[in-house]
Amino acid sequence: MEKSPWGAVLRSAVLPGFGQFYNESYWKIPVVWGFIGYFGYVWIDNNDSYKQYRDLYVESDFKNPDYKRLRDFYKDQRDEFAIYIVLTYFLQLVDAYVDAHLFDFNVTPDPVTRTPQLGVKFYLR
Repeated sequence: MEKSPWGAVLRSAVLPGFGQFYNESYWKIPVVWGFIGYFGYVWIDNNDSYKQYRDLYVESDFKNPDYKRLRDFYKDQRDEFAIYIVLTYFLQLVDAYVDAHLFDFNVTPDPVTRTPQLGVKFYLR
């Protein structure tokens, strides 16, 4: 049975982890959701802290350097975790594509020699 690599990518693009479901790699779904959920949670937390220190800095008439430093720190952290979210999303697309390509790849041991065999298929057109 073959799986469509671009079909897996499309499924994962619509819903992260759905391409892994399509490829029957069920154990990867909570990993994808866990990473995206964790990075999303940290992004929201840093964004809230950024807004808090931004408002405190504005209320202090732009005089308190500690508020400015903390504001800039949380802004940088927020932006960094946004990059992590995008990378995780992109990597799960790549994983779905590669996993669909390798879906019917099989390395089974030879029952006589008990050494691994590599099955290669050639299609002549």
